[in-house]
Amino acid sequence: MTDAKNTQIFLKKRPDHIPEPQHFDIREVDMPVPQAGEALCKIHYLSLDPYMRGQISGRHITGTVHEGDTLLGQTIGEVIESKHDDYKIGDMLCFHGGWQSHAICNGTQTSLVDPRIQPASLALGILGMPGLTAYAGLLDLGEPKKGDVLVVSAATGGVGSMVGQIGRIYGCRVIGIAGSAEKCQWAVEQAGFAACIDYHKENVAERIDALCPDGVDIYFDNVGGDILEAVIWRLAVGARVVLCGLMAQYNDDKLPPGPNPGAIIKARATVRGLVVYDHVHRQADFVSDVLDWLADGSIAYKEDVAEGLAQAPESFCRLMRGNNFGKTIIKL
Repeated sequence: MTDAKNTQIFLKKRPDHIPEPQHFDIREVDMPVPQAGEALCKIHYLSLDPYMRGQISGRHITGTVHEGDTLLGQTIGEVIESKHDDYKIGDMLCFHGGWQSHAICNGTQTSLVDPRIQPASLALGILGMPGLTAYAGLLDLGEPKKGDVLVVSAATGGVGSMVGQIGRIYGCRVIGIAGSAEKCQWAVEQAGFAACIDYHKENVAERIDALCPDGVDIYFDNVGGDILEAVIWRLAVGARVVLCGLMAQYNDDKLPPGPNPGAIIKARATVRGLVVYDHVHRQADFVSDVLDWLADGSIAYKEDVAEGLAQAPESFCRLMRGNNFGKTIIKL
């Protein structure tokens, strides 16, 4: 291990708008050495998520990535050297290892990957943080009931696709909002949504009026911006709004004006802000339920996988342009 190197992707220059591959660079550094209470892991999968753009902008609760820093991110890694009492060589761990080929894990925010999860990359998607976000956010904050009309934006992403499918399982009529005809087709034909609106080609407000004549009972928002503005004026009385993501503003330094609170008052709506780290106690129930739903065919999923750590910058840029389709994963 003394001659081996650790490959990292770091932030070369902070982007002002949508990131481009030239904002990132690759380097090789000495292999980290685990100390007492630590394990060295070889990274097998890296999760790429929109919130990372907020880290680059310095506007995310999980921390800030400065120029010269290795990018942060959740990973699946195999233990190759251990000085931690709970982890042995060969264990597969889910932890925040970052954009690198090897990482030290000290057990903080770490879980053993359930061997029932196959492929293991699902522990970063529908059976990982995005899935738990959808599960806890919809069930605990959205409080779905049979017959509710549920609208979800970014409907084919790692969170949105699960929100819609869990809502369908709970008896909701699900309307998705996505960014292409292909994505909308998948949402309807594979994920079982009642309908899906292509926001690039359709007027979101007009389509919601047509599809939801009695209003929207639950809106699960992953984007903010104009789409949030359109939906909240079409809330049913007593609606629940779950605010999860801010895709519409991650790429901009200047914060856009927010939606008019008059719409929320008019609907007597309940609005809840969702932070997945508040719901880790739901992990066991979440994994058990989703494994059952996968086994009986109730849940479909789609991964957007690129091979090789060097592909991470371009894949992340595609994600931030909205050109990904499914959960974005780097396979190392």
